[in-house]
Amino acid sequence: MSEFALPRRDFLRVGAGGVIGSALPLTLPSLRAANSGAGAGSGFGQAKSVLIVWLAGGLGQHDSLDPKPLAPAEIRGEFSPINTPLPGVSICEHLPLLAQQLQHWSIVRTLAHVEHNHLLATHVALTGRPTPIPRGQASDLDRVESRQDFPNYASALDYVRPRTDGVPTGVSLPNYFIEGALTWPGQYAGFLGPKHDPWQINQDPNDPNFKIDSLNLQAGVSQPRVLSRKSLLEHMNQNSPMNTSARVSGFGEQQEIAFSLLTSDKVANAFKIEQEPAEVRDRYGRNKFGQSLLLARRLVEAGVPVIQAAMGIVQTWDTHVDNWGRLKTDLLPRLDLGLNALMTDLSRSGLLDQTMVIVMGEFGRTPRIGKLSPDALPGRDHWASVYSALFAGAGIRGGQVIGQSDDIAAYPVTRSFSPADLCTTIFNGLGVGEDAMLFDPLNRPNHLLNGEVIEPLYSGRMA
Repeated sequence: MSEFALPRRDFLRVGAGGVIGSALPLTLPSLRAANSGAGAGSGFGQAKSVLIVWLAGGLGQHDSLDPKPLAPAEIRGEFSPINTPLPGVSICEHLPLLAQQLQHWSIVRTLAHVEHNHLLATHVALTGRPTPIPRGQASDLDRVESRQDFPNYASALDYVRPRTDGVPTGVSLPNYFIEGALTWPGQYAGFLGPKHDPWQINQDPNDPNFKIDSLNLQAGVSQPRVLSRKSLLEHMNQNSPMNTSARVSGFGEQQEIAFSLLTSDKVANAFKIEQEPAEVRDRYGRNKFGQSLLLARRLVEAGVPVIQAAMGIVQTWDTHVDNWGRLKTDLLPRLDLGLNALMTDLSRSGLLDQTMVIVMGEFGRTPRIGKLSPDALPGRDHWASVYSALFAGAGIRGGQVIGQSDDIAAYPVTRSFSPADLCTTIFNGLGVGEDAMLFDPLNRPNHLLNGEVIEPLYSGRMA
């Protein structure tokens, strides 16, 4: 532990008046970048990259990873389970490729939290913290993205472990989560400011014209010329009376990021997805799901530490209506094909040993089937009390199921794991120690690791 770092219990004793936690106005720079590894859990530092495959809207546990074939019809739904190579373990019939690859995966069937609203659940799932702003009186839907939010995983890592090599700490693709006036929280750096926002890609990698213009220099402009311009701009900014403005400072930080990206061939080459052989692109699926996973694999190869690949827009997996039709004809087959190709490539190349892959949404779906209206096709509503996710790579044991839900997949009957535990597991895997701190705009410290490592992922044993 750093000589300046206070023990965790001392911070917790101070109070709860900060953005998320304690109110001690410390400014010690050593705390800001604490990364000692003290108290490290299993798998510490084995992940060079974390890939979050995001199922926006919430994947139904009954219709995917935790089927309940003996439950009543109004619970079990329309799908049948299929066997896997793991004795006694079955999953949904529309995930046949995943079923044959379970040697790579751990299924966690007892993730749980308390937020049944998309926006609030997305924030807690992608940051490990509940939203800091009080809920609205009339509706939770007014809890949109804010600079008071807690930073997501990529942003927090960029804060405690900044890079200077032109490789972004985080890349999110292929779309931002926005619906009308609502922008989902948990997608960016929140109170850490725009300097630490992940790089957002808002283009479809399956588009034949897919191209990231910001990574391409104008004709006749070489990298040395770009660096010369950067030097001139820095000189001008140093002598500007406006450079102390927060707004100008933020713009300057964005310029610095842009210059780094323009001079990094490694990142630019990762986005040249057209260089992949046609056979490889076909294996992933010639659709937005599959090509986003292929691009994510290329970003892993380029050394990007945190990648989020969204399998759809904000409510793609929000199957209130026509749950089984949408899942069997579109969502599950595309996911199954893309994950199969991803895991095949990562395992063959050896990258799976250093890449943590997580497949999850913000919550699951209700046990009981319902209809939004008498004429609507049946579906399932939001359910955060228990849901399932997939984990693989970077020391995680494959071929196992962790946790057990009850007979109707409504609640855990064994230990549940929270988004805080997920947060701690991710950063432990990335080699971030338990002393790591994030400081809010008032210089109040917040512990980054706020849960426990999900140890059974590595040991195969429940505590």
